[in-house]
This record gives sequence, C-alpha cells and structure tokens, in this order.
Amino acid sequence: MPTAHILPRSFYLHPPDEVSRNLLGKLITHKFEGERLTGRIVELEAYFGMDDPASHSFVGKTARNAVLFGPPGIAYVYFIYGMYYCLNVSCEPEGQAGGILIRALEPVQGLETMARLRKLPANAKPRLLTSGPGRLCQALGITRATHNGIDVTSRKSELQFEDDGFRPKKILATPRIGISKAVDLPLRFVIEGNGFVSGKGISP
Repeated sequence: MPTAHILPRSFYLHPPDEVSRNLLGKLITHKFEGERLTGRIVELEAYFGMDDPASHSFVGKTARNAVLFGPPGIAYVYFIYGMYYCLNVSCEPEGQAGGILIRALEPVQGLETMARLRKLPANAKPRLLTSGPGRLCQALGITRATHNGIDVTSRKSELQFEDDGFRPKKILATPRIGISKAVDLPLRFVIEGNGFVSGKGISP
C-alpha cells in the first residue's frame, strides 16, 4: 500500500457536506489485535447540527451525542436496532455540532479477519464485509464502548482516518438513506460506480 498519513484535526473544521466530499476515498484503519484492518471510504452522509432534524444533535447536547459538540475529528459511535453499531466522525469547530456517518468501505487490508468478525467464511465476497454502516463496524471490530470518543487524529489512537493520495474520479450526491426527516437534502455522497457502495438489499 502507498504510504498514508493521518488526517489532521484541521481537516474536520469545516461544514459536514464539505468534509464529506473530502473524506471520500480516504482510508479508515483499526489496529486490531496486532493487525491493521483498513477500508477505503466509498459512501457517507453529512449531518448538520441543531438545524438538521435528521441529526442526533438536533435535540441539543445530551450524554449520548456529546461527542458531536466537542472537538472535530472525534469518533462518534452509536447503537441501533439493538444489534448494530454505526461509526461517525465529528466536524465543525468545538461547540458547533456536526457529524458524518460512514456508510460503506471498500476493504483494503485484513479481509480474512474482517470476514471472521462478520462471522463469514474466510473467502467471503469482499462486498459482504463493509457495504453498510453496521457491516463495516462489525468487520473492523468497532463498538461504542471501545471507540466512542476516540481521537482519530492522534498517532496514538487505534482508530485512524488516513490519506494515501487516492482521489475519486467522480462524486455523486443523493438524498440520505433510512431517515424520516429532511429526507430530500442531497447529503449522501458516494464514489460513483464503486461496487462497494451500499444499496437495496444491503442492511443495515
């Protein structure tokens, strides 16, 4: 793999839609049991703060969503449907809530371990590993108890967002998925044509 560098905190200081576009194509690495589990971001969704009815921060600061109101570049992990974790990263200056939900990755490194964590055969199709927000958290071994509040800009962190120089050829913006409020806003961003983008039949 090409040499990658950790994205600095300044990368996340901007509005969620801007950061989302810039995050597409970047890498997420979890240092798990001495191994690097890495995937390339191919789909994500931007969530604004208290002005966005679909955002967790719309209700104001709570114990659950406090990360979104803190410094940018911090992992926000929540639990849904009683069985899945979802990975987000905070953006905007501290005190101003904003976040980005990571919806799908293209597996890059550690695929056999990802399959094991997903309880799939070692030779499972790569698309089954990280296409969907719940799937990618399972594949990378990400949980709220362990990773919520982790600083992804720190070299000491086991969870990091990295840039290896890859740039998407074309980005497509669509409405966000699986929400009931502010449904028409084009705040879901995908690498057009990428086979690992989630879709119908990919759950959650």
